[in-house]
Amino acid sequence: MIGGRLFRQTVDDVPCTVTVIHSNESLEAHVDLQGVQVSAGDQVLVHGAPTDIAFGEQVMCRRTATIIRGGWLDRVWAHWRGAIEITELYDLSFTSRRRL
Repeated sequence: MIGGRLFRQTVDDVPCTVTVIHSNESLEAHVDLQGVQVSAGDQVLVHGAPTDIAFGEQVMCRRTATIIRGGWLDRVWAHWRGAIEITELYDLSFTSRRRL
C-alpha cells in the first residue's frame, strides 16, 4: 500500500538526558537521546524538561522523550523546506554599495 509509506508515522519513547546551563557565558539546553538518531521530518518531545533554572545553575536530569518518526513525505518536505530557507542566506552582500 503506497499511501501507508507516504504518510506513516511511528512513535517511540526513549530515555534521554537533558542538560540546561544558565550562566554569564551562555544560556543553553542539550538533549542526548541515548544513541537514537533522528532524521529530517522527525519530531522530538521531551516530557518534564526543566524550564525554570536560576541564574548560575547547571541542571542535568534524566527524562523520557517521544520521537515521532516522519513518513517519506515528511522527510521530502523537510529537505525541500531546508533548501529553500538556506537560499535566503545567499541574499547577503558584503559590498560597500547597494545594487538596484
